[in-house]
Amino acid sequence: MERITAHPVLQPEERKTVKFTFDGRPCEALEGEMISSALFANGIKIFSRHKKDGAPQGIFCANGQCAQCSVIADGLTVKSCVTAVREGMAVETLRGEARLPRTACVQEFGRVEELDVDALIIGGGPSGLAAAAELGKLGVSTLIIDDKDRFGGKLVLQTHKFFGSVEDCFAGTRGVDIAGKLEEQLKEYPSVKAWENATCLAIFSDKKVGVLRGDRYCLVRPQAVISATGAREKSLAFPGNTLPGVYGAGAFQTLVNRDLVRPAERLFIVGGGNVGLIAAYHALQAGIQVVGLIEAMPKCGGYKVHEDKIRRLGVPVLTRHTIVRADGKEQLESVTIAEVDEKFEVKPGTGKTFRADTLLIAVGLSSVDEFHAQAKEAGMQAFVCGDAEEIAEASAAMFSGKITAHKVLKALGVMAAPVPEFWFERLEVLKSRPGNTWPVENKTHDKPVYPVLHCRQEIPCNPCVTVCPKKSIKLSGESIMSVPKFDGECIGCYKCLLICPGLAITIVDRRRDPANPSVAIPFEIGRGLVKKGDRVRLTAREGGDLGEAEVLDVKDFKAENTMIVVVKAGPETADRAVSLRLYPEEAGVKAAADLAKADDETVVCRCERVSLGEIRRAIRSGVRDLNQLKAVTRAGMGACGSKTCSVMLTNVFRSEGVDPREVTPFTRRPLFVEAPLGVFSGVKCRTEAEDKAGWSDF
Repeated sequence: MERITAHPVLQPEERKTVKFTFDGRPCEALEGEMISSALFANGIKIFSRHKKDGAPQGIFCANGQCAQCSVIADGLTVKSCVTAVREGMAVETLRGEARLPRTACVQEFGRVEELDVDALIIGGGPSGLAAAAELGKLGVSTLIIDDKDRFGGKLVLQTHKFFGSVEDCFAGTRGVDIAGKLEEQLKEYPSVKAWENATCLAIFSDKKVGVLRGDRYCLVRPQAVISATGAREKSLAFPGNTLPGVYGAGAFQTLVNRDLVRPAERLFIVGGGNVGLIAAYHALQAGIQVVGLIEAMPKCGGYKVHEDKIRRLGVPVLTRHTIVRADGKEQLESVTIAEVDEKFEVKPGTGKTFRADTLLIAVGLSSVDEFHAQAKEAGMQAFVCGDAEEIAEASAAMFSGKITAHKVLKALGVMAAPVPEFWFERLEVLKSRPGNTWPVENKTHDKPVYPVLHCRQEIPCNPCVTVCPKKSIKLSGESIMSVPKFDGECIGCYKCLLICPGLAITIVDRRRDPANPSVAIPFEIGRGLVKKGDRVRLTAREGGDLGEAEVLDVKDFKAENTMIVVVKAGPETADRAVSLRLYPEEAGVKAAADLAKADDETVVCRCERVSLGEIRRAIRSGVRDLNQLKAVTRAGMGACGSKTCSVMLTNVFRSEGVDPREVTPFTRRPLFVEAPLGVFSGVKCRTEAEDKAGWSDF
């Protein structure tokens, strides 16, 4: 079983096991676990065979947005990432030749339930939860729904501490804990109803919203709709991109941090934004080796403290590099990368191949804004917040939800005053891209014990300033974007070190041995990896080697899920030591020159397995309408409703010299989420397999 039984932050829950089969093979799952996670826990990564060519397929988004993880469960085709395992369930590989099951349909209920509320919030992530709490404070009748079995959105996947402002967005607290805090707030407001496992299917022209709650369909009539639906991951077109083992960073975090399943041994990542950098760190926490991370731009777009954090642990971060291809017979076995020039063209002869069983694509997000568009078309009071409005950090999403709630209050006539202008200014700061990176300042004091602040990039963050009991850590400017500085007395309490989201503070103590001071270093990779008396390698801020040091002590602060490793350092390294190196950097193997060539067989539309070459030929023949492209090639016709390929198709038009403004977009489907047609009329179907299992009686 590929389960994570020890984690520095997450504690496995005691849950009942259930038995099921996959293609006749006996398997075990945890009660309530999604089929996809259960299959990974049993070492199974191939879920289906494409009907077009029999190619193996695995997961991609693990968020219900695509259809790559589809399987046959008790005779019905389902998305395994959003379908829970049941005792005795028979799960099978979905194959092109699979026959439709025989079913018996019955009328289960007659009248569709209807519900009136002042505000409906679609999405229970950070922005939606923050908005619900603000509305609840003033007694507004509010319904918040989410299609998962718990609220929090991507927060439940985040084991790292958050940046931003302590007073505005719980900075210094781990995402998994913030999710719990936000959900707990809702219990204080009786006017707020919260529905888990409730999927918005569509917003109709009569201003009603169709919601599937479990297997029951209802219509909600809200006075205002807030779309807090978040974002979906973008993909990339390259040879081998559909191999099992190639998937999104969010899917990886779902497996590792939500379900405590170890899906990889050797991981490679494409994308140097915060999503990719954080996923690398989460992998290290789960005991997975990260063999490399690449970014096509000259520098990573994520926070430098995230980048430095993984560099220091031994992960090579290669900028000006791109993915060339992924290879493997049935599953991913290796990835090949190459350098790119200023025009992002591959430099011949620079290809390198790395052995890897998992490749994460972390190249950006697209807002899930379909429901907001439908609400506006229906003439409703429509509002949007969080990533559904603009891609930013979760800290900004929380504040965005708060602001949006006050817009709703004004629209409903509950509050006459407009949103304070300084709130918008604060939101802009929380959404800020990283600013300048300043050089390390020379020490100008002779304190016997003091913190060394290794974060030198301008990002919105103030936990260390807030927590210092002596008020000796201050921002160097008036803005929260300013870098911190030490000015005062230090008592060595470790509070700043324990709260720092970037693990970018150490404490140097010269009181016992001025010539060979001790350095307290934060560490949250794994308990037991480092022990008193060990010899460890120290690394500098950007990962430079500082030689070996002796471990004097290991302190475990379980309340913060952070350990502090105290090492004995030399006088020349004490102020520079930031972390311990865990892994040696891998250089890869030089690849054959022809691997850097473009491949027209690259799959762009995963659902219909339409190649880059087919799409290029259609564009060159004069196609300028995505609907026409769909008719000619079937691109965008699959089960995901073009959610996965639409951005890539636009990029292909651009690469062929066609201005995207000349391209007619896809006609949006009336339903953005797949649902059995019977739910709209109260009809429920039972398959032969279900009948034999006896899990449902009619």
